[in-house]
Amino acid sequence: MNTAYSIADKILAKLRTHRGPVPTRDLLYLGNRAAVDQSLSRLVRKGAIRRIQRGLYDLPRMGKLLDQPLTPSPDELVRAWAKNNGLKVVPSGARAANALGLSTQVPAKITYYTNGRTQTLKLGPYTVQLLNRGPKTMDVSGRMAPLVLQALRHIGRDGVSPKVVHRLRSTLPHKEKAELKRNLHHAAAWMVPVIKEITGEDTH
Repeated sequence: MNTAYSIADKILAKLRTHRGPVPTRDLLYLGNRAAVDQSLSRLVRKGAIRRIQRGLYDLPRMGKLLDQPLTPSPDELVRAWAKNNGLKVVPSGARAANALGLSTQVPAKITYYTNGRTQTLKLGPYTVQLLNRGPKTMDVSGRMAPLVLQALRHIGRDGVSPKVVHRLRSTLPHKEKAELKRNLHHAAAWMVPVIKEITGEDTH
């Protein structure tokens, strides 16, 4: 019993310091699967933590205005779900363009690409569409490079204006620009000179 209680305390500590939902997979270092599951169930029953979906938990955080539990963003939920299932996800082109500030249009459907099977998920209050994509999309490494490539693909060759290039060049940190350069081989041919402009390379 003491072991279970100590695991519960460690779970709470983990959730207090983690932004967004935590997959069960990230808690298994605390003990064996049965003990971790038991502690999670006990904490949910007590109302100390929230079970968003099978295998996903968070610490309910109250909103300042309405004094109600805040709902994690779709991106937080999808990434936590993917990690728990050993998969990769990348926002669709429209979502990526919006996230990067290149479009003010919020996509009506929540769509992500994945190296898993095509399916529709219910994650918390959201309905998420996952579309299977191959290595050209899913093998892009880094945190921002997948978003940039998808956003450029969505905007299209004729839609990439100097304003788009300037925004990405001025907002992407140096580390993310280096990552983008390392992923040039995944980009369409027309994107290569655009990416070189974004990363500050001389394209002439």
